[in-house]
Amino acid sequence: MQLMHYLTLAAVLFCIGFFGIITRRNAVAVLMSLELMFNAVNINLVAFNRFTAPDDLVGQVFAVFVIVVAAAEATIGLAIVILIYRNWRGIDVDRVNLLKW
Repeated sequence: MQLMHYLTLAAVLFCIGFFGIITRRNAVAVLMSLELMFNAVNINLVAFNRFTAPDDLVGQVFAVFVIVVAAAEATIGLAIVILIYRNWRGIDVDRVNLLKW
């Protein structure tokens, strides 16, 4: 496969994730869309590493780092979603501005 195939796949995944973040009102769906965007970045990192320097593992190391950050983000995000659900019995993103003082 050529590099353009990987970049096209990553661009499609990133656009789907971005569209999901913009249009969704549910916080869990927004977090899932953000994970799609992280996966698109991982595909780009590994694809560029494979085609520019196949002997180095720099792209894979960065991809693992992004996966670790995404796992931490998902953990914190889901904890916040659970707390919001306990207080307001819903996880509508539009109502989150009620958390302000």
